[in-house]
Amino acid sequence: TTTSGRIAALVAEPIQGVGGFITPPKEYFQVLAGIVRKYGGLMIIDEVQTGWGRTGRMFGIEHWGIEPDIMTFAKGAANGLPIGVTIATPEVADSVRGSTISTFGGNPVVMAAALATLEVIEEENLAANCQLVGDYLAEKLRELAEKYPVIGDVRGMGLMRALELVGPNKEPAPGAVLELFEETKKRGLLIGRGGLYNNVIRITPPMVIGKADVDAAVEILDRSLAEVTGKLANHQVD
Repeated sequence: TTTSGRIAALVAEPIQGVGGFITPPKEYFQVLAGIVRKYGGLMIIDEVQTGWGRTGRMFGIEHWGIEPDIMTFAKGAANGLPIGVTIATPEVADSVRGSTISTFGGNPVVMAAALATLEVIEEENLAANCQLVGDYLAEKLRELAEKYPVIGDVRGMGLMRALELVGPNKEPAPGAVLELFEETKKRGLLIGRGGLYNNVIRITPPMVIGKADVDAAVEILDRSLAEVTGKLANHQVD
């Protein structure tokens, strides 16, 4: 196939969401941005899951030290009310000609919710809380990883953390994730899953939690992992 050899844009999440919280190395986006801009493309960053302080910075991409041309947001931007947000550099925004209309665009109730959400994040310094409590959570999760070989990796930033579950030969263990789901639910803890093989536990608690909440959650994870590990040893999990 013949192409122009130019790049229109690159769209990426700072940390993959449904993809399993894959967290790129420090130089990753610097290299990508250099390549994309060398060939005249735009950097479009999807902050739907990483934005508004969750990773310990207001915007997740700040950890990599680049300024995107376009950023998109949703979900947490209005604390759960339906919203979609796109922001861009003046150069990009001014290049868009014409106008668009939307029956539901600019909904006053949602705009008020978004403003209130932003005010709380700033006034209560929730990004810093995500960094502080998130580091504590990561420490506790690494302790679990040392205790349970079924945990193959601990990754993420701030209050966006993941456990990747694996089998004896480091193969993905989605069955263990499903079992862990049920065990934690019975004990009052709801967790998410993701990853290419559905073998990743995704942990994104409310941004207002403290260390005591982390301790309570990790205790449930510990007891649940013990139960799942026992089932794995007895070949009761696919």
